[in-house]
Amino acid sequence: MATDVRVEVRVRRPPDAVAAVMFDPRRDREWTSGVVASRQVTEGPLAPGSVVERDVRFAGRRFTYRYEVVAADRRSLELRVARPFPMAVTYHLEDAPDGTRASIHARGDHGGFFKVAGPLLDRMVRRNIRRDLEALRVLVEREDG
Repeated sequence: MATDVRVEVRVRRPPDAVAAVMFDPRRDREWTSGVVASRQVTEGPLAPGSVVERDVRFAGRRFTYRYEVVAADRRSLELRVARPFPMAVTYHLEDAPDGTRASIHARGDHGGFFKVAGPLLDRMVRRNIRRDLEALRVLVEREDG
């Protein structure tokens, strides 16, 4: 069963202000639901080949996974996850009349424990991404003062 979920939100701040939070793994816990801890394994700014490890709670389970950055620029970040199921996640920022359109696109194939959850998993992913983007919006807009 495949997952293909895309959610966006408008943030009343410029793309660089949104990227400063969204693309910084040290800030994952502030806006990403379920993230208990996030550690950058490689040094330097996120770039292709960078690796980040996250401890998360999801679907009633706690686990650790790593993602690798496969593409990065000022406006987008593409991540690949091998386990617990193969997933590609893209964070993307676009100019919008009132600030920035921030989106997350998650795609992948779930197996094992997650295969049983199929359609429920897609709804949970969509709900969590929507909640995450809303938390990101509030956080970034609050930092504006």
